[in-house]
Amino acid sequence: MSGGGVAVASLWTEVNRCGQSGDYTRALKALTKILHENRDDVTALHCKVVCLVQTGSFKEALNVMNTHSKSLGSDVVFEKAYCEYRLNRVESSLKTIESAPEQTDKLKELYGQVLYRLERYEECRSVYTDLIRNSQDEYEEERKTNLAAVVAAMSQWEKASMEDLGLPESTYELCYNTACALIGQGQLTEAFNKLRQAEELCRVSLADDSDVTEEDIESELAVIHSQMAYIMQLQGRTDEALQLYNQVIKLKPSDVGLLAVTANNIITINKDQNVFDSKKKVKLTNAEGVEYKLARKQLQAIEFNKALLAMYTNQADQCRKLSSSLHSQNPSHPRPVLIQAAQLCREKQHSRAIELLQQFSDQNPESASCIKLTMAQLYLVQGHVTKACDVLRSIEAFRHKAGMVSALVALYSHEEDIDGAIDVFKQAIEHFQSEQPGSAAHLALVREAANFKLKHGRKKEAISDLEQLWKQNTKDVHTLAQLISAYSLVDTNKAKSLSKHLPSAETMSFNVDVDELENSHGATFVRKKAGKVVGESLPKEPGQVELKKKKKKKKGKLPKNYDPNVTPDPERWLPMRERSYYRGKKKGKKKEQIGKGTQGAMAGASAELDASKTASSPPTSPRPGSASGSSTAPSSSGVVPPRQQKPSSSGATRKKAPQKKKKGGKGGW
Repeated sequence: MSGGGVAVASLWTEVNRCGQSGDYTRALKALTKILHENRDDVTALHCKVVCLVQTGSFKEALNVMNTHSKSLGSDVVFEKAYCEYRLNRVESSLKTIESAPEQTDKLKELYGQVLYRLERYEECRSVYTDLIRNSQDEYEEERKTNLAAVVAAMSQWEKASMEDLGLPESTYELCYNTACALIGQGQLTEAFNKLRQAEELCRVSLADDSDVTEEDIESELAVIHSQMAYIMQLQGRTDEALQLYNQVIKLKPSDVGLLAVTANNIITINKDQNVFDSKKKVKLTNAEGVEYKLARKQLQAIEFNKALLAMYTNQADQCRKLSSSLHSQNPSHPRPVLIQAAQLCREKQHSRAIELLQQFSDQNPESASCIKLTMAQLYLVQGHVTKACDVLRSIEAFRHKAGMVSALVALYSHEEDIDGAIDVFKQAIEHFQSEQPGSAAHLALVREAANFKLKHGRKKEAISDLEQLWKQNTKDVHTLAQLISAYSLVDTNKAKSLSKHLPSAETMSFNVDVDELENSHGATFVRKKAGKVVGESLPKEPGQVELKKKKKKKKGKLPKNYDPNVTPDPERWLPMRERSYYRGKKKGKKKEQIGKGTQGAMAGASAELDASKTASSPPTSPRPGSASGSSTAPSSSGVVPPRQQKPSSSGATRKKAPQKKKKGGKGGW
């Protein structure tokens, strides 16, 4: 036994030495020998768990803790929670931390990381704020960096207002996180400047290390450059953004999340163009472990783009499969249903697409607005303008917006449904009358309604609108004139009483020199002065009427061969070649000459073969106007179909090209 005790002591010495030097693999061998002597040694078990964690063997460490849970107890709560976190069992890690009897600083650090992964940002911020306030050690800068990352995530994914927490920007990580928060607030120029600052700080901090190469620096800067490209993309500088994205891809950074986001952004720039490049880039979004590196909304956007890419590449089954999966994961999100409807439209199944959208709209009223707009668009594509108007009027959120009123009036006018357009104005005016009476939007609607009614001859209906406008501004002469004109058809006495409010002619006259105005350079018409008559004209006697001299009409010349007893040829005004009885010019008299015709033929034979000289040949077509018969036009071998124009999606007037008939040839567009 004494020999065994000496051996165990030497093994512990070996474990201590390996722990100080960081040789955890060798320490594991010594611990295995110790546990062979005493398999329930708690200290040896704990040391073995730590060595396994240090070597990255998280599953083995977790197995050891679960096997010896009674012996180890709560001594290895942190190690267990950490192993579960690293194995992406985040929910289990959260339960382990919350069940700990005491919340130590290292457990709180891990708790903050777990909450961040679960996207519970508000709780995560409270944890890091408390840690920064109540701890003082060498990890303070890392905690501030993590807190800045939480603020950036809240700004981007939850659109929360950015609070000034007084965090310094002494490192490039802090500058980068501040830039991300500014992007979430829409301050793109300020965010780009922060990224420039982060890039400079990164180069300075890494330049002091002699072991770091230029490639290592560029790899570290990849995340900053990718974020710069994203800002360029948002600003519409897509060519510069694409160039920077491709530089990041060429570096092949080890962060699979960065590669996935960069590839996804390239796909969004390509859209339905350069599909081959997009198909290559989409493979980067399928790398192992991507789902643990990105936020839920980032993963969702990547899946949406995969479905759209499948649609653009005519992979209908793949598109349906992806969109159905997205819909099952997010039943209330409208985008998967919109993708399904778009795919159905590409397959010319507009009715099915409308049914699908209507079903989703009924089940999810909170997302009905964008769905119904799409339905209206599909109805317009099919030419069902009235149905499109009914759908648009059912959208409560946009029903009384100026843009919606304008669109509905234009569509109803296109269908010549003036009553429907007036009803749209009426409902919108009543809404603003109750919600915002007298506002600029209210009066603008009343003005447009009055002008619309006057334009379409509804002066009686325009009276109430014009009176309302005139009461708001009694000095508006134009409105008063319109009101008097409208009342003149209904109540002449009222029109006369209102005309008293018109300004007098003296107040409205202007000192204008008419002659100078007419003779000015910009005049379009100049009245010419009458020329002076030479000699004095005799004064006219009263009652004398000046008679105008009538010009005699010259008789037209008749043709030489004119015969009044014969009806003239109705086609005499047409050129000879265009007349129905024209048979072409005769090149000369047909004479029977020897040596003419085919070799060996005789003149007599040719005469016998002449069908025109036989009695059975049909008579020639008579000239127009003769009583013996009438001529008919040759039948057309093909008729060109009408050229159709697709109905405009915006409700503009659709035109149909006239039918054209074409003699001979194939019909075409």
